[in-house]
Amino acid sequence: MLKTCIFGIDFKNPVFLAAGVMGETGSALKRMAKNGAGALCTKSVGIERREGHHNPTVVEVNGGFLNAMGLPNPGVREYIGELERVKDDLKRIDTKLIGSIYGKDQKEFSEVAEIIEPYVELIELNISCPHAGGGYGAQIGQNPDLSYKVVSAVKDAVNIPVIAKLTPNVVDIKEIAKTVVEAGADGITAINTLGPGMVIDIETQKPILGNRFGGMSGPAIKPIAIKNVYDIYSVVDVPIIGVGGITTGYDVIEFMLAGAQAVQVGTGIYYRGYDIFNKICDEMKLFLKDKNLKLKDIIGGAHE
Repeated sequence: MLKTCIFGIDFKNPVFLAAGVMGETGSALKRMAKNGAGALCTKSVGIERREGHHNPTVVEVNGGFLNAMGLPNPGVREYIGELERVKDDLKRIDTKLIGSIYGKDQKEFSEVAEIIEPYVELIELNISCPHAGGGYGAQIGQNPDLSYKVVSAVKDAVNIPVIAKLTPNVVDIKEIAKTVVEAGADGITAINTLGPGMVIDIETQKPILGNRFGGMSGPAIKPIAIKNVYDIYSVVDVPIIGVGGITTGYDVIEFMLAGAQAVQVGTGIYYRGYDIFNKICDEMKLFLKDKNLKLKDIIGGAHE
């Protein structure tokens, strides 16, 4: 009932793991696959090792979390060892891999893409992290010209589908969406975390996060994510992967009505456990059966 074909690739269901801490190691990826994820997005990796921001890197707030990880990763050449170790297991479980990558410019993005390409089915470009700094993440995704150059360069470098992950922290996400599609993006992931935001400890009178500010995730950002997906769907004709505040199957249905063909789950794991993917899929099946609908019947339905 939930099988779907996107980017010419068959997925057992449209509920994917979002890029984040649960994609740091092969064992973590395998655990998410065993708990029903239709695809797994890796932790964002770059060309060189990066330590990230110092602790604390996450703080819980009303309706979600603020995080400022700072793109920590061992570098793509070391990280592909994690993917190699679980490649056969993921094939047996029928769970696809999406490689999340970042860089400071189109040359670096292309180099990382070429290295990770043999280990993944798709590549997701992280041009949207709101707290990376140093010319990375949203500092690229907020600039149409830089976004175009990165997408175009990676498309020239690899032969698998390329998805651009967009930031909501722009004046008009529709313009950025059109730009990345014109550059050749096969799809769009929307959205990355919102912000940046800040939490201050009134006892110490200092910001709690080591980086002082971070991006917000969790249920509170879902209405913003839904609106961004809705807007993107109205101006481009490529698959959209919705992300932001998803914890239930009914959230997924809402994203699909806005125009998403698949979704990613990250913070929701905190609220419902590792088996959130199976739970969400069960809830989606119940909804579709009750309404006598198929997935294809609801995608973009809110636009009609």
